[in-house]
Amino acid sequence: MARRGRRGALAGATLLAALAAGGIAAPQLAPHDPYATALPDRLAPARASHPLGQDTLGRDVLARLLVGARISLAVGAAAVAISLVLGAGIGLAPGYAGGWIDEALARVIDVLLAFPGLLLAIALAAVLGPGLRNVVVALSALGWTGYARLARAEAAALRRREFVAAAEALGARPRRVIVRHLVPLAAPVLLVQATFGMAGAIVAEASLSFLGLGAPAPLPSWGAMIDEGRPFLLVAPHLVLAPGIALALTVLALQLLGDGLRDLLDVQDAQPR
Repeated sequence: MARRGRRGALAGATLLAALAAGGIAAPQLAPHDPYATALPDRLAPARASHPLGQDTLGRDVLARLLVGARISLAVGAAAVAISLVLGAGIGLAPGYAGGWIDEALARVIDVLLAFPGLLLAIALAAVLGPGLRNVVVALSALGWTGYARLARAEAAALRRREFVAAAEALGARPRRVIVRHLVPLAAPVLLVQATFGMAGAIVAEASLSFLGLGAPAPLPSWGAMIDEGRPFLLVAPHLVLAPGIALALTVLALQLLGDGLRDLLDVQDAQPR
């Protein structure tokens, strides 16, 4: 199990690192300006000067794909980081304390999880307007609930352990127990969930951009690139295939990394969502 976890985590981390490196080094790796248009060459197929062809305005698809990797990974990482911090902060304290506050939080989380997250993100993004910051806000608005539920469950299980009783008997305050004992022990399950959550956030960002609610033009979001190429799927399939494959590879890398970490850390509670 540990060997399989190491292989999966290594494969996912390697693929994800390659995608991240491509996004970070986009200005150096891109063969052309991702915003430069060349209307006479619009919809041109792949060739030596443009390895992935050109889009509806003659812009280089490879250059826009590399810049799109930076946007997708940055938005996904920001949304997951905010959701993780909020969820862990909201879930750990009531889970440790128990009582009616814990029960009330559980009911609130159950109600929020009953709503379709993507539909609510679409509605919120439509109200806030297009923009990467608004996309992060929309994805974080309900993204914290899954982390809060996991953190609450972990805290409720850990509060019955002997070392918690020993810390309390020695006079440790609840804040110290949570920070010094519960957070480190709950971190593995939350980390695994974060990898799956980042995959979901990247797909959600692509969906919002596909609908025109994500990255504003001319930013080359993968979802927006798929939307731009959709009407020309039969005559220029590379416009859809390139960002679609990039999106699939990113999700695959995160899923492999999450599965590998789950096996490696022997985490049983975090599941793909």
